[in-house]
Amino acid sequence: MKVLVPVKRVIDYNVRPRVKPDGSGVDLANIKMSMNPFDEIAVEEAIRLKEKGVATEIVAISVGPQKAQETLRTALAMGADRAILVQTDDTVEPLAVAKILKAIADEEQPGLVILGKQAIDDDSNQTGQMLAALMGRPQGTFASKVEVADNKATVTREVDGGLETVAIELPAIVTTDLRLNEPRYASLPNIMKAKSKPLANKTPADYGVDTAPRLETLKTVEPPKRTAGIKVADVDELVTKLKNMGVAA
Repeated sequence: MKVLVPVKRVIDYNVRPRVKPDGSGVDLANIKMSMNPFDEIAVEEAIRLKEKGVATEIVAISVGPQKAQETLRTALAMGADRAILVQTDDTVEPLAVAKILKAIADEEQPGLVILGKQAIDDDSNQTGQMLAALMGRPQGTFASKVEVADNKATVTREVDGGLETVAIELPAIVTTDLRLNEPRYASLPNIMKAKSKPLANKTPADYGVDTAPRLETLKTVEPPKRTAGIKVADVDELVTKLKNMGVAA
């Protein structure tokens, strides 16, 4: 079974984003970039499926600028077999990404597409669901456990009330949550091997997809700074303060 794993290049989760002075967006100049953490989990899960003998080939995909090659090389160093970069300097929205992934999936015919439930830069949480809808395939989202056997995937997913387990027929789409696994670090020998693994360069036009944005960002602002706390002498004063704050609210 072939597994496709879309990955996205985002601001490293350890870096505090800065808003541009004119409020037009986030400043990406001289900022450390890395693979979206949820996508790292997706790559790790695909590798584990291959180690179990369930998957035979892992194809990493990224839609983004030329520098997204670095993200794909990270996926290759972790254990992916080959990669596809759909190169564009445009800001690509989830629907366009889903359309590109569908076109690639139509060519590759994977048994499973595993991707992060959301990217930490836009937090859209839409691409996996849109891809499933476009392909007419079953989906298991927010996965904290995935088991594949007998042409079915059993996905334990995190919901508001606890855990829900669904059985879905393959081919299918799975989006990963934080507790699914802990991604491995790429070893130095694997990093060197990744340089020689195949990486194909494509464009959205190759798949007949228009990446023109449907949304317009009007303004980007920093979150409000936290106000200072208040010290109270005892529980009675605390209760009184809370009651007064509730009235004021």
